[in-house]
Amino acid sequence: MPVNAKTEDLEAFVTVVDTGGFSAAAQLLDQQVAKVSRAVTRLERTLNATLLNRTTRRVELTEEGELFLSHARDGLNMLAKGEEALRLLGRSPSGKLRVDAASPFVFHQLTPLINDFCRTYPDITLELTSHDSIIDLLEHKADIAIRIGDLSDSNLHARRLGKSRLHIVASPEYLAHHSLSENIQTLHEQRLIGFSDAPHLNTWPLKSPQQLRFAISASSGETVRQLCIAGQGLALLSHFMVKDDLAAGRLVSVLNNHILSPNRRESVQAVYYRNSAVSSRISAFLDFIESRLCL
Repeated sequence: MPVNAKTEDLEAFVTVVDTGGFSAAAQLLDQQVAKVSRAVTRLERTLNATLLNRTTRRVELTEEGELFLSHARDGLNMLAKGEEALRLLGRSPSGKLRVDAASPFVFHQLTPLINDFCRTYPDITLELTSHDSIIDLLEHKADIAIRIGDLSDSNLHARRLGKSRLHIVASPEYLAHHSLSENIQTLHEQRLIGFSDAPHLNTWPLKSPQQLRFAISASSGETVRQLCIAGQGLALLSHFMVKDDLAAGRLVSVLNNHILSPNRRESVQAVYYRNSAVSSRISAFLDFIESRLCL
């Protein structure tokens, strides 16, 4: 049976659904809004069915659209995989790979590996972005995101890269001027550094839970680290970002027998969409970094 729907119309329809609107889809596809709208209208005319209900505020799937969406997505993924399989005949993975991670992970874990990765896979063009909050992969055009902690999005495929334990850290200068008791109950007497844009990170996984108050907060984990090194207080940070500081004596690990382990913040995972059309690039990247990470 011949297929009447055009691939570009299917792509426009799926992208509108994934991004939540025509403007966002046009931006992601690098097209004019009118062109995306015409593509979806053409697809509806071809199928003789209304796939989307359009209002001034939002776009919603109809019952027919809900039914057709998974078939359209699977079909596009299958075509993309077929094209990639042909490109890979006798060749190594190639093309653009967008990787997103929190700024400390990019700085301390990924950046040192990039030179060797690019030498090993010269045909893969890497694009690194850093967001300290959890991002939507589609909205930010990311193929892979490295996430610290538990996952909640069932649409994503996850690959566990390891575990990074937590440290309560402070600089030697801070500790020289602030008396620190081994009694965890006195933690509220210290200057604590927290996260302004991720309140859940301000609940420390302690064996004896404490009501904590933060003297200073920052949106970036790397800023929190720098504040610690500058003697501004204590913070709870992952081993992957402070291991070199601990070894060099810039930071000191304290009160760590009071940290509950395992805990939800220790897991390091790579996430990407199931049936990703760039699977060979994803596999190449994750296989390369997994054994080289220092978590």
